[in-house]
Amino acid sequence: MNQAPLKNDLTPSKMLDETAAYIASVQSLDGSIAWFIDGSADPWDHIEAAMGLATRGQIDAAKNAYNFLAEQQLANGGWFVSYEQGKPKDTSRIESNFVAYIATGIWHLYLVTDDKTVLATYWPMVSRAMQLVVSLQGTYGEIYWAIDSETGVQEDALVTGCSSIFHSLGCAIAIADTLQAPSAMLKQTRQKLKTALTAHPEAFDRTWDSKARYSMDWFYPVLTGVLTGPAALAHIDQRWDEFVVDQLGCRCVNDQPWVTVAETCELVMALAVAGDTARGATVFSWIHQFRDDVGAYWTGYVFPDQAIWPEERTTWTAGAVLLAADVLSKRTAGHRLFLQP
Repeated sequence: MNQAPLKNDLTPSKMLDETAAYIASVQSLDGSIAWFIDGSADPWDHIEAAMGLATRGQIDAAKNAYNFLAEQQLANGGWFVSYEQGKPKDTSRIESNFVAYIATGIWHLYLVTDDKTVLATYWPMVSRAMQLVVSLQGTYGEIYWAIDSETGVQEDALVTGCSSIFHSLGCAIAIADTLQAPSAMLKQTRQKLKTALTAHPEAFDRTWDSKARYSMDWFYPVLTGVLTGPAALAHIDQRWDEFVVDQLGCRCVNDQPWVTVAETCELVMALAVAGDTARGATVFSWIHQFRDDVGAYWTGYVFPDQAIWPEERTTWTAGAVLLAADVLSKRTAGHRLFLQP
């Protein structure tokens, strides 16, 4: 652990560039970004890391990451859950949240670059992905979480996953509208999904134990714009003490003494989206004790044991750090990712 605190500038460029360089050092020539060297890549975390690269001006590397996904996209518009050495690894299922997240990544790249050709280039990939997501909408408006390779559509849904999909649908709509492409079905799907998330709790966690103990189920509806205004801040405040450990960060689950850097950074962004940037900046200032000397961040910390766990420096954690730093500093137009749409 690095014990040196940040005094004034919470987002010094040199530190952030080192963090982006760490992600780039893990990225393969084919564009894939594994969790760490010699690890596997999954589509969602791959995109999170790519967005981190874009915030620090590594546009070619980010495009290379999205080109990898374009090459790996399945005929139905989806991606398998993991890849290794440029090939599918876990082909057991396709997860809807992973599929939808490509719209968030491409909209973010456009915000950062202000280059409309980015949207035109990647819209076919995004459009195919979102068609699959739309096809997975359930009775209440929820989006089913996965397609099992053997048993087909898994008819249950996750609050965190659907909240992320809600935001990704908004990004897809923004892309379509910018390109003057049809977006009516996307808008209809998104509205139904919001209804499910705000009015039909029975649509979620039907076939497994409730995920309410996970911090992402708590703050993702705020981060992704499902809840806005005073209701968003009230929602955050209601369970703050369950999840936030002063001077350390955000627990992954409320009943375990384990804080994770990525969840902490996403909470920082949720606070900013809800209008409490000052509190977000305070929380962000806690994470740098988990930074190593090359700019990577350890995934988590078990505080009773004063132990880093797991002993992994994940690229998606680094990506979340870079996104949160950009939201706080507003260095790029990508800071508007969760404020728009």
